[in-house]
Amino acid sequence: MASKRINFFLIVLSLIASQAIVAADFRLPENPGDSLIGDKMSSGQSHPDEHFYTTAKEEDTLLDIARQFNLGQTEIVLANPTVDRWLPKEGTRVRIPNARLLPNAPRKGVVINLPEYRMYYYSGDGSHTVTTHPISIGRLDWKTPLGKTRIATKTRNPTWTPPESIKREHAERGDFLPNVVPAGPDNPLGLYAMRLGVPGYLIHSTNKPFGVGMSVTHGCIRMYPEDIEKLFPRVSVGTDV
Repeated sequence: MASKRINFFLIVLSLIASQAIVAADFRLPENPGDSLIGDKMSSGQSHPDEHFYTTAKEEDTLLDIARQFNLGQTEIVLANPTVDRWLPKEGTRVRIPNARLLPNAPRKGVVINLPEYRMYYYSGDGSHTVTTHPISIGRLDWKTPLGKTRIATKTRNPTWTPPESIKREHAERGDFLPNVVPAGPDNPLGLYAMRLGVPGYLIHSTNKPFGVGMSVTHGCIRMYPEDIEKLFPRVSVGTDV
């Protein structure tokens, strides 16, 4: 009985630790001039751990592990250059980056760090926290625009009207898009979309989550479905981006 209690206690501790590790909300540095954040900061330590390790299971891909730990594909591949992204051996130690530098930008609203494939959201509610999520951005020939804009509209279960340029691109591959893609799980916008003040660009969910953390879009910003589901109700129309 004592052994069972000990095992149960260890499992609970493991679950608590995992939940803390994958958290997307981090406390801002007490000194406004500091930019380093990480999970260990919530426990009062001034210097967060740079990384930690998890162990690949038999059914895992490196991309599955990235999604579990709030990372994008490029980030986890760069952190584990010798690990096969599709077939990591069972028991392989996988490095999980656990600290990052806040972008050199006003800590207000939504901040997109394109080279990092990452979004930061400052709620401005007095909680002194920042929320961060991996994102996909535009390809080299369809770059995500630079500059300041705002959240113009928010839509649940959006439809998608493909621009003529994207319809032509797909048609060249023999994939003929309809004039309007209905809402639902097969919609490339996913179940949530936030239109930006820059015409034609959105922050939205995706039906291809393995592409999160890469330059694969036509300029829009894609998020994991579970990430934008949490972020969507927190971000108001008019929020700075």
